[in-house]
Amino acid sequence: MSERLQPGDTAPAFTLPDADGKPVSLADHAGRKVIVYFYPAALTPGCTKQACDFTDNLDFLAGHGYDVIGISPDKPEKLAKFREKEELRVTLVGDPDKTVLEAYGAFGEKKLYGKTVTGVIRSTVIVDEQGKVERALYNVKATGHVAKIIKDLGL
Repeated sequence: MSERLQPGDTAPAFTLPDADGKPVSLADHAGRKVIVYFYPAALTPGCTKQACDFTDNLDFLAGHGYDVIGISPDKPEKLAKFREKEELRVTLVGDPDKTVLEAYGAFGEKKLYGKTVTGVIRSTVIVDEQGKVERALYNVKATGHVAKIIKDLGL
């Protein structure tokens, strides 16, 4: 089971392929705040709702100095289909070997329909301009999560 991050921790560095196969690194966003969110699978109802919410609020978040990166275990080809089908503008990257998911505490045991399973734990980590964890939220709901983040950050 991966360890959950705490405020003040250094956010684990990563470089992962986006929907076009281009590398995206946390370091590319140095000097800006980054909302890194982890979701189980592209093209599923809850993950679609969450990605659309982030896309709908992307300009607002960017205006307040926040970049958004969504990470799932999907391969770039599936992320590209997801982006095209849902007209997403949020940066989506794939972590098929789940190394980054584990480093962020977003992969492990969770309850699914009353059963304990191992998988992606829907999570959001907010990283400050210095690369430190500002907030780490685990087992978040897909619906209404973006609005809650905006409210909690006082934006």
